[in-house]
Amino acid sequence: MTVRRLLAEHFGACFDDSGETGVETARFAALIAATITMGLVSGLFYGFSVSVMPGLRRTDDRTVIEVMQRINVAILNGWFLLGYVGSLVFTGLALALSLPAGGRDVLPAVIGAFVCCVLAMGITARVNIPLNNALEQAGPVDRIADPSAVRRAFEQPWVRANVWRTVLSTASLGLLAWALVLHGQSA
Repeated sequence: MTVRRLLAEHFGACFDDSGETGVETARFAALIAATITMGLVSGLFYGFSVSVMPGLRRTDDRTVIEVMQRINVAILNGWFLLGYVGSLVFTGLALALSLPAGGRDVLPAVIGAFVCCVLAMGITARVNIPLNNALEQAGPVDRIADPSAVRRAFEQPWVRANVWRTVLSTASLGLLAWALVLHGQSA
């Protein structure tokens, strides 16, 4: 089954075999959505890299723990999930829509963007989220017997992983922007 036929079954006439215009419009829309959502995600990670974590570095152990525990709760909201999950979904959709012959010019950039996105999410899932969970499991900050040990176990590994996911998501954003340029040149 072709990608176009699969999309036609699920999304309707915009993706039918009657012409390339619908697929081209959908590809362009997916690239825009992927670029916007990836921009939001890379900006979030960048913000942590250049302001939140350097600011917390200058505070005491209990403050770091309490602030990060609160951030880890606050960030789990629909707006965050729209950007975070959207970056993967829209980049994957842009990739799927670039597989037909009309999208081959943007395909290498979109593949690179998707790989970078998946790697950044892999780092988040394998490093940052477990560290966030361990910080939460440490309990209320005023009841932690050795906040220095909790901070040491959390802060440096989290910051290192965040730098990597910032670099990867920014690379993904750059590749998606390049794919938009290539798309515009071929249109």
